[in-house]
Amino acid sequence: MSKIYPTIYFDGRLVPDDEAVVHVASSAVLYGLSVYTVFHVTVNDGGYYAFRLKDHFKRLVDSCRIIGIDTFGKEWSYEEFEKDMKELLHANKPTENVFVRASFHVNEKLPGTRSRGLSTVLSAFVCDATSIIPTDGTRLKTSVWRRTPDFSIPSRAKVNGAYVNSVLARQDAIDSGYDDCILLDSSGQVAELSAANIFVVRGGTLITPDTNTDILEGINRKTIIEIARSMDIPVAERAIDLTELYIADEVFVSGTSSFLTPVINIDARDIKAPENGITSRLQNAYYDALLNPDSPYVTHL
Repeated sequence: MSKIYPTIYFDGRLVPDDEAVVHVASSAVLYGLSVYTVFHVTVNDGGYYAFRLKDHFKRLVDSCRIIGIDTFGKEWSYEEFEKDMKELLHANKPTENVFVRASFHVNEKLPGTRSRGLSTVLSAFVCDATSIIPTDGTRLKTSVWRRTPDFSIPSRAKVNGAYVNSVLARQDAIDSGYDDCILLDSSGQVAELSAANIFVVRGGTLITPDTNTDILEGINRKTIIEIARSMDIPVAERAIDLTELYIADEVFVSGTSSFLTPVINIDARDIKAPENGITSRLQNAYYDALLNPDSPYVTHL
């Protein structure tokens, strides 16, 4: 379990951990009506370097827009968000790399099932940058649960309540002795993990499910595609059959809380990537983009 740092950003103030609460009768609690994002912060020589911070702010704005929370984009600018995240980090003074989880909650009490014109609050906390899966190689099980389709709960919106789908799927995988799950979409195509995107290498081409396959449009996914193209690695975004995973040359996953992690087993079938294959090359380049203070992807806070 990752450590949560003691100072929390909540409703425009830095407060102790136990004061950062929403009411049990709020929409956030009753209906899961919050949106969130998690970004990585590298600690280097006392400085804090946030990975793709503008993209994470845009994710909050876009998620609110999709599900009809109409206050966040009006009330917050990126500059204000960056300033508040900087104050949060400096108040907690982490000495190791951390994650920051920022959430926008609808905290209106007993509003019924609606989203517009309601009171809201922004929260953010800092925790250890601990991967949710083994980073030296993870084992995956195809889930009996299907990925929630975009026509039910939009996949592009990072909505707290939607993660019941991920909890069901990952708990099933853990109960079966695996590290995480593979969720298929309603058509039976490969979508993603419980909280990560998936990539396949076949014949020298990097393949990942396209955005019509009910996936979250991951910020790390976007980064890996950009890096691969800069390295002249062919990239295809398309539908992937489950059996393609079984015969892939390499499989890996990406996400803020899973970094870039090779997959070594899927449904009791071993995946043996070459030692200096595409996964290894991309992993090195990804960590340089994530951890290097001079990386164009990071913002100094």
